[in-house]
Amino acid sequence: MNDKPLHDVKVLDLTRVLAGPTATMILGDLGADVIKVENPSSGDETRQWGPPFQDGESAYFFCANRNKRSIAIDLKKPSSKIILQRLTRFSDVVIMNYPLKHLEKLDLTEEWFRSIRADIIWANISGFGLHGSRKNEAGYDIMIQGLSGLMSITGEPDREPMKVGVAIADVLTALYTVIAVVSALYQRKNKTLGCAIDNSLLECTMASLANVASAYLMNKKNPERYGNQHPNIVPYQVFQAKDQYFILAVGNDNQWQKTCLVLQRDDLAQNPDYASNQLRVINREKLIPLLSDVFLLWNVEDLLNELKLNGVPCGLVRTLPEAFSDPLLMERNFVQSLNHPKAGTIELTVNPIRYSHVDLEIYRPPPLLGEHSREILKEVNFTPEEINTFFKEQIVR
Repeated sequence: MNDKPLHDVKVLDLTRVLAGPTATMILGDLGADVIKVENPSSGDETRQWGPPFQDGESAYFFCANRNKRSIAIDLKKPSSKIILQRLTRFSDVVIMNYPLKHLEKLDLTEEWFRSIRADIIWANISGFGLHGSRKNEAGYDIMIQGLSGLMSITGEPDREPMKVGVAIADVLTALYTVIAVVSALYQRKNKTLGCAIDNSLLECTMASLANVASAYLMNKKNPERYGNQHPNIVPYQVFQAKDQYFILAVGNDNQWQKTCLVLQRDDLAQNPDYASNQLRVINREKLIPLLSDVFLLWNVEDLLNELKLNGVPCGLVRTLPEAFSDPLLMERNFVQSLNHPKAGTIELTVNPIRYSHVDLEIYRPPPLLGEHSREILKEVNFTPEEINTFFKEQIVR
């Protein structure tokens, strides 16, 4: 553990569901000691989200809670503040995910934490941020995918807008939050000061619209939906071969010429309407049907082998069983088996960051609700008598 980048960092995790827990999980992967505070009666909501379950434990909870310890505290009880104060003094970072009204109701604002530890790094994730007209509204991934414009550019042109197949707004916000926290830790090391981080699902998702957002800000035109096609690159989409769907991603004009060579279609290679990517984008309505007809004559394995031999980016559209069966993932130890105290042997994906000097293996399975309550209370110097009182009064589970 001592060789991991954040081995000397302690994180107090007051988050639930996905965006916050994913952020704190990544910090845990990087070596931080993450203490997850949960509601004693039900815990993180995702403990109940399923199926699938393994011996009563939720796959959804597993996905965002490895490398943490759990303490179950009833934050609605006034005496819980005694425990939070002690935990805060021992923490470098506090991460939460609440709209402003809930922070104020629980009296868990930045000011409260800073009154206990002046240099604390306090981060909050919310739907719309802690300032502005929507500061008291909750935000959920599908709402944010819709409000951010992401759904308006996802899906087939003549069908309803579609969300991305995972809660991508939550995942993106988690990544931005980790970047913010690590940067704040670096700054504090150099300037000995804490800070507050106010990340919103809406802004993090819209910031991730990349070229689509940039194009809109340039021309003020509402972008179309292109399904599996690309608005600025052609051909760059899903096609169907004789036996299976595949992806062709022609990123430059040299790759286009190589594609025509593989297909033995010199007429397409020489056609001035398709000589550059800009012209192929303009003339996509003529070109794509021509290519689609040609690809239907090929077996996908033969086609992809020829394209790869000629340096043309391409690949299968795989199912999850096919993707997780890729030998490369085994070579790179992407899936790790470990023992869970209730569910037995479980498999989880590891952190994809690859350092030269240390492996970010999973060193703790996702915790049971309140599994480490006594251990954590003892570490922050509560006496055995105080700990027993917390349990007797049902402040802690």
